[in-house]
Amino acid sequence: MTPRLDSSLAWKTATRLVATNRDVLIAIAGVFFLLPGLAFSVFVPEPQMAPGTPPREMMEAMTEAWASSMPLLIVVTLLQMAGTVTMLIVMTDPARPTVRQAIAQGFRALGPYVLAQIVVGLALGMSFLVLVSAAALTGLKALGAIAIVAAFLAMIWCSVRMALVAPVLAIESERNPIQALRRSWNLTRGNSGRLLGFFVLAGLLFAVVYGLIMMLVGVVLVLMTGGNLQQVLTAAVSGALTSGALVYFVAMLAAVYRQMAGEPAQAYQTIFD
Repeated sequence: MTPRLDSSLAWKTATRLVATNRDVLIAIAGVFFLLPGLAFSVFVPEPQMAPGTPPREMMEAMTEAWASSMPLLIVVTLLQMAGTVTMLIVMTDPARPTVRQAIAQGFRALGPYVLAQIVVGLALGMSFLVLVSAAALTGLKALGAIAIVAAFLAMIWCSVRMALVAPVLAIESERNPIQALRRSWNLTRGNSGRLLGFFVLAGLLFAVVYGLIMMLVGVVLVLMTGGNLQQVLTAAVSGALTSGALVYFVAMLAAVYRQMAGEPAQAYQTIFD
């Protein structure tokens, strides 16, 4: 039987994992999260919209900007995925691998991780199209709206059920993406609501902290700098905050996995020494 998630214990475990491996995690986050994100922010700035631009033109401009930046976005996403697995290995492997070894293991798990995400994306996308198309055939707008909402909620639920794919790949060294998906599905059984609540609360906390800090930083930068320097500094602060949040999120995944998988305590003894 899958144990019930204790979100308080999971958060305490996550903070201890971050504190214990702080120096290594900062270096990994800088390489895999901060620098790629900063490069994306600098080289792919948001399109400038004139006041009063019609929504349709705004959407077209945004679509064109994202389409042109897709190659860089793919590279950034792959680096962040590799960084996620690398951090999980650093935080949970009792063998205490070096950073180089952890990065090598992280890249070896990148292929299965990408394939697992593609499988989930295709399954969710096809399900969404089938559900919405079936509702559209009835000709009832209300039913179509309900179908869209239901599909959106189903996507969230499935995403929560698949949240432990990265820990399975990193901690169990699973290299079969289908088996990793099945393992995550089994580990999260009966805890979908608690996991969603845990992640949402953490996200809200980050949003509040991020908003307050960026508001203060924005005021200071407006008064002291301008032009490209202001843009770069704003992107750097934003990237640093986001990278820090991602580190804690990865630690949360490791903590949740530890509870759900029921790993023996001795396997983690050296982690907290």
